[in-house]
Amino acid sequence: MSSMKEFPKNFLWGGATSANQYEGAYLEDGKGLSNVDLIPSGSQRLDVARGELDPKLLPNTAKFPARSAVDGYHHFKEDIAFMAKMNFKVYRFSISWSRIFPNGDNEQPNMAGLKYYEQVIDECLRYNIEPLVTINHFDIPHNLIAKYGSWRNRKLIDFYLKLCETLFIHFKGKVHYWLTFNEINMILHLPYLAAGLTFEKGEDKLHVSYQAAHHQLIASAKAVLLGHKIDPSNQIGSMLAAGCIYPNTCNPIDAWDSLTEQRKNYFFSDVQVRGAYPNYALKYFDKIHFELSKDVDDLQILKQGTVDFVSFSYYNSRVIGKAEQDQTAGNLFASLKNPYLETSEWGWQIDPLGFRITLNELYDRYQKPLFVVENGLGAKDTLSVKNKVNDTYRINYLRDHIQALKDAITEDGVEVLGYTSWGCIDLISASSGEISKRYGLIYVNLAEDGSGDYRRFAKASAKWYAKVINSNGQDLD
Repeated sequence: MSSMKEFPKNFLWGGATSANQYEGAYLEDGKGLSNVDLIPSGSQRLDVARGELDPKLLPNTAKFPARSAVDGYHHFKEDIAFMAKMNFKVYRFSISWSRIFPNGDNEQPNMAGLKYYEQVIDECLRYNIEPLVTINHFDIPHNLIAKYGSWRNRKLIDFYLKLCETLFIHFKGKVHYWLTFNEINMILHLPYLAAGLTFEKGEDKLHVSYQAAHHQLIASAKAVLLGHKIDPSNQIGSMLAAGCIYPNTCNPIDAWDSLTEQRKNYFFSDVQVRGAYPNYALKYFDKIHFELSKDVDDLQILKQGTVDFVSFSYYNSRVIGKAEQDQTAGNLFASLKNPYLETSEWGWQIDPLGFRITLNELYDRYQKPLFVVENGLGAKDTLSVKNKVNDTYRINYLRDHIQALKDAITEDGVEVLGYTSWGCIDLISASSGEISKRYGLIYVNLAEDGSGDYRRFAKASAKWYAKVINSNGQDLD
């Protein structure tokens, strides 16, 4: 039997955005206030995202970039036309929960919100672009936080399932690929951004976060069961912020630390794929004196509601160890510096081979199809007087990572459904709140101070990516 030497013929090439970083129009057409509408740009952004600073205590001068974002709400047709020119086969976008249920606990959905997403989906289908819908991407109605305490409260499961049911029914036959929660493991790192969690003084944040995570895992499992019941053709996946973690030295202590650090990520996908809490997690709960509160049928629900595929984001690798040396950033995870790797302007360590390693790790662990739903380079772009952006650095990053993806598929036998570059249209960075940290293949004319007219211009990377897709990954030059 000959081994595959190219991408599968039905490989889904495309790009990805999220509602809170792309849409703007934060109270338009009946949309309610969301947690992301209250996360500022600037030095206090991460304090709020981590749940360490109540947004009510922010100064009057605070700026909230998600409220206007890149005005995708009014530019989606133009943006999807750009995607079609780049030969996209799939577009991953997310639903703003508060656009469908403004307060989260409404009896009836906001029809204007459903109409907006129906227009987005229909526009995709007009160009034969498959919609890949993230049901919840760091986007929680503020009312659910203020009234119920967000995901620390088990009632959120039913509110979330009502959203899921509405979407599954309304878009039946049009959407076949779904993700339940974006980067579900980020609840441990950015609990307010990822799950709307805030904490009382003296409260054990880790205990609260793991209890909230349990509620999300139950909600995800129930969503899988519901989605399959409403439409058996639905493919419903998990989504993880992933990346390989290297030990800093060959000291066994460093190797152990890298293993235990990675388990904090794989804990979530272990539950979603295997349908049970792994033994190492139960032992860890004992170690931190955490007793999980669960209903009698929770474990059975987890067992039944396993995902169809595993999706993930990959931007960089990390280094873990005891050594006293400089740290660097990377998708909001701390890491020691790796002397063998180059870093981006924001300190993210560029590691395409680490991408291949991650693909192999996940496939070896789960034997489920994978879907790369975020990968890209955040960088400062310069628009020329002729409205051109010569982003060769982005092309180089994407080329190296797509080659690593190709190697994982053709040389290692990893099963991958598709690849969506992150922020295919410039959007607001989740980590920094900046527009200047651009990921897009399409430039949005918007400055950090909010000036600009939102005009869109194709970058050099857009032309390159169109060629890659047209050749099904054969032409990477």
